[in-house]
Amino acid sequence: MPLVKFDVVEGRKAYELKALLDAAHQAVVESFQVPESDRYQVVYSHKPCEMILSDTGLGLERTDAAVVMTVISKSRSEEMKVELYRSLASRLETYCGIKPSDLIVSVIENAGPDWSFGLGEAQFVTGKL
Repeated sequence: MPLVKFDVVEGRKAYELKALLDAAHQAVVESFQVPESDRYQVVYSHKPCEMILSDTGLGLERTDAAVVMTVISKSRSEEMKVELYRSLASRLETYCGIKPSDLIVSVIENAGPDWSFGLGEAQFVTGKL
């Protein structure tokens, strides 16, 4: 049940966002081996001047199609994370036309007590999940 947040430049059409979220979800499901029904995604749209995405000395050229993804999840192996990055880059290019150089991903780890899925409860702590 990773929570995936997307930061994008405003102006994408609804069908473009749906393709982005669908492709990203499939990458998360396969790479992190989570159930298909565990889908938590939020999109934030920004003016171009609100996203400054340097290349960190890698020589990357970014465009207004850039996507910054923050994946909040329980601990995952290095291999799973590397596979996620590869799968995301491949799927977003294939299904959304987003260049791999326009993709930035950060995985933030947390644990069961850090989640509440509603009702004011910590379902991983109570044993409901």
